[in-house]
Formats: sequence, structure tokens, C-alpha cells
Amino acid sequence: MATSYLSPGVFVEEVDRGTKPLEMVGTSTAAFLGECKTGPVNEPVLCTNWSQYTKRFGDFKNSQYLAQAVYAFFNNGGARCFIVNVGTESGKDESGKPAKYIGKDNGPGTRTGLKALEDIEEVNIVAAPGQTDPAIQDALLSHCENMRYRFAILDSPEVIEKGGVDKIAKPRDSKYGAYYFPWIEVYDPTKGNVMQPPSGFMAGIYARNDGERGVHKAPANEIVRGALGLKYTITKGEQDLLNPKGINCIREFPNRGIRVWGARTVSSDASWRYVNVRRLFNMVEQSIENGTQWVVFEPNDSRLWKRVTRDVSAFLLRLWRQGALFGKTPEEAFYVKCDEETNPPEVIDAGQMIVEIGMAPVKPAEFVIFRIGQMPSGGGEVSE
Repeated sequence: MATSYLSPGVFVEEVDRGTKPLEMVGTSTAAFLGECKTGPVNEPVLCTNWSQYTKRFGDFKNSQYLAQAVYAFFNNGGARCFIVNVGTESGKDESGKPAKYIGKDNGPGTRTGLKALEDIEEVNIVAAPGQTDPAIQDALLSHCENMRYRFAILDSPEVIEKGGVDKIAKPRDSKYGAYYFPWIEVYDPTKGNVMQPPSGFMAGIYARNDGERGVHKAPANEIVRGALGLKYTITKGEQDLLNPKGINCIREFPNRGIRVWGARTVSSDASWRYVNVRRLFNMVEQSIENGTQWVVFEPNDSRLWKRVTRDVSAFLLRLWRQGALFGKTPEEAFYVKCDEETNPPEVIDAGQMIVEIGMAPVKPAEFVIFRIGQMPSGGGEVSE
């Protein structure tokens, strides 16, 4: 409503008529859970470099996997991570180690284990380096599913049981996690060369890939920095067994080094087969949720529907221009629908406004096929 004017004069009013740009949320803040002899316990601690970590938790000698994972994260391109030290003491109940990692919800500020991360909104990637217990990995996946905008990186066991790679059991079905094999050989100043789980390296590679190319690009065919070797040398035939099961391999190639050679989730749903598709949708959904909070309690009419359609469309158009969506034109890449059809009277009476959004994400060229044939002597096309 306009201001009341009581005397003649010239009055200037500001009117909001432009779009409300939706900002892309971060995608590469990691959270690591592990056991450490020093430092605060069950308190998420933000670290933005290796020095900050060592000041709070000490160096490699204080933990079996946690320090090496954090070092690998920063070494491979990570910039921000939260550390949750679950402590080295055994759990009080009979469930032992899984209980420490799963944690308990004792209310804000007193949560433990994974539950402590529920207080931190900016986490995008979650890992418990070296923890291959099915109960812990199930808890990681459940945490990411419940928090909606997080993705779990899971480690394979260090040693393959008798029977070969086909006996590796992947975690339960989920579109919110990826599984990596095998463990990586690194240098430890206190012990020499040791084997370490891949999750810390992968979290850093996710962050590096997001910064250099974008979350829509699959975090694969990337060099693993700091890797001196692998626990197992995987052949193409062995990967043929693992890849369809959603087990992502890390392989060493002649003259090309040690690289990540897989980009699948552990989901059986073909729509969510690839890591980059799930993480792209995580980013888009969270960005839209954060950027449209102004809509709440606005008059639910056609003017509001048009404004929301305009703002979301502008955001998705920006994604398409960056190469995150598939299609030659914006119309092929996405659509936003918010009108009388999605918002009939009964929906409006319930206090709801529904926006329907469709996106065509780019998917990785996982199988590159060149079809080569002979040309007739003398060149030229073959006439029929």
C-alpha cells in the first residue's frame, strides 16, 4: 500500500520489479567422522587447511585413518571440512564401534557421532574413513537420505575375502552414496608407506572437480594426488564385474597415473545411476529451497506464480548455459510450470503453492564407442 501523502510535492518510491536471483549453494564441504586420541570429542570442528586440523587433533600418529583422510582431502583440492572425533573409548552399550559413529540425539549441542552433523547445515559430503562395518555404512546412507542434500562416500574393505573381486559386497541400495575400491598406498611420516581408504581422496576430488568443472561433471578420470600405489591392480575384466554392481574402481594406467575410473552410485534405479546427477539435483533443490523463502505468506495468485516461474527459470537457464543441462535449447533442457493446473482451488485453500520442475541432466560418456570401417580404394563415399 502506498504511503499517505499530506502535502503537494514530488515523491520517489522504490518498486521491486526485477528477478530475485537464486544463488547456487556450495557442494563441496565435507564432514569426516573418525577416531582420534586428541582433540574435542563429538564436536564438529571446521577446518579449512591441514594446519588447522593439526592444531586441534594432532598429526598422523594420533589416528589410524582420520588424519590421512583429511590430509588427502586438502591435497586433492578440498577447502572446507568438519571433523567429528567420535573418541577412542569403546561404546558404553554392547553395540561397540557402530554405536559411536551412529551417535545419539540428546538435543541441540549435545548430539554425538553422525547425529552431531545434524546441527551443521552446510555439509554436502559425508565419510567415515576406513569404516566398512555394514551398520556404519547403512547409517551414513540413512543420514544423507534424511538430510536430503548430502552424499556419502563409502570405503571398500582393505583386503578382499577369498573368492576374488566378484565376492565384494557393496552397501545397500541408495541413490545418496558411492562406493570405492581399492585402498590407496600413501606415505606416512611416522610409519613409512601404508594403505589408506579412498574416501578422503575422493572427497577432495569431488571438491576439485566441482571447482574446476562444476558439480554436473562426473568426478572420474581424475588423478589421485598423493597416491603411490594401490592395494590391488584391477584389470578391465575385473572391472567388468564391479562396475555394474556400482563399485567404482581406482586404477593405475601406464603413463597416465592412478585415476578414478568409475562414477556410479550404489542405486539400482537407472535414473540415479551416476554420482554427478544425484549431486546436481541436490544442489538445484537446495538452491531453490533457499532462494524462494520470500514466497512464504505471499498472496497465492497468478502474479506470484509468474514471479516464481521467472526466478526459477532464470536460475535453470544459467545452469544450462554452464553445460549442466542437456539440450540444444532451454526448452529441451528444462521446464517450470506454476499455474492454475498445478494450483487448483483445493490446493490454494490448503495454503499450498505447487511448482513443477523438470530437468534433463547431462550424463557422463561412460562408454565411448568409435565405429570404424574401411573406405573403398580411391576414397569418396560409397554409392548405393
